[in-house]
Amino acid sequence: MRPITITTGQYGDLPLEEVCRRMSAIGYEGLELACNTHLDVHRYVAEASYRCEITETLNRYGLKVWALGAHLAGQCVGDVWDPRLDNFAPARCQGKPEEIRAWAIDEMKTTARAAQLMGVKIVTCFMGSPIWAWWYSFPQTTQQMIEEGYGKIKSLWEPIFDVFDECGVKFALEVHPTEIAFDYYSTAKLLDVFERRPTLGLNFDPSHLQWQGMNPCLFLRDFSDRIYHVHMKDVKVRLDGRSGILGSHIEFGDLRRGWNFVSLGHGDVDFEGIIRELNAMNYEGPLSVEWEDSGMERMFGAKEAYEFTRKMNFEPSSVAFDAALKRD
Repeated sequence: MRPITITTGQYGDLPLEEVCRRMSAIGYEGLELACNTHLDVHRYVAEASYRCEITETLNRYGLKVWALGAHLAGQCVGDVWDPRLDNFAPARCQGKPEEIRAWAIDEMKTTARAAQLMGVKIVTCFMGSPIWAWWYSFPQTTQQMIEEGYGKIKSLWEPIFDVFDECGVKFALEVHPTEIAFDYYSTAKLLDVFERRPTLGLNFDPSHLQWQGMNPCLFLRDFSDRIYHVHMKDVKVRLDGRSGILGSHIEFGDLRRGWNFVSLGHGDVDFEGIIRELNAMNYEGPLSVEWEDSGMERMFGAKEAYEFTRKMNFEPSSVAFDAALKRD
């Protein structure tokens, strides 16, 4: 049975001890630890006492770690700087694009080393994109500009992936708007640009596919060999004649939006279909709840999401339903 975990980023204001206590009480088997929120990767690599502290805290509550989440640093590697990136970087780097990028590259390499020391095989992450602002081709965007953008991402991330390989750790990109791979075809192109390097795989999150109009089950089927980690996250799309799919610069949770992330089971994602696809591809990794619902109290949501995932987490059958009717 696949373990049920929860990513800790949405609980970043709580100390790790409190997150462990609450999530263990709900029933979660592990945490997808958010780096620089609940795990200082530099301290983890450098300080044996800090490693013991993290291990003891997790063990006290019977929790395991199958993946580290390093989304914020990863975003800073490939993005074009604007003031929003300052929120992800140390104070000493803020307002200094190349210093932010250098910090982020070092952070990602250190994250791989921390994962190795922890015995964790997957880092979930973003990569950023130097061409996201050009997703709508006006003013006109040339194919050369797109190719150069993918080339930039490759040149930035290949040395990072070399360290991941040295550490025996896989990189799981979350396909997501603002990333170099944000939908089906941009994902296929990214894998081709990296010559299908085994280091680079996917952190499957159906919510970002669903609101864009894709079928998450088909995405799973077509990229089955690259699914290294799975997020359980739901979204509700409600285009009422006023709202648009682009969000209207209205904050998440506002009911005027055309879509909102919601707690598991309250949206449009076909999780039964997703579990059947995961069974078909023999995925045995964690189902990691990424809980995001601005309209629901988060601890209520964490418990409800766990119960939903446990109910949905069925195993494949070992026998055909009509096997007894067959004759040799």
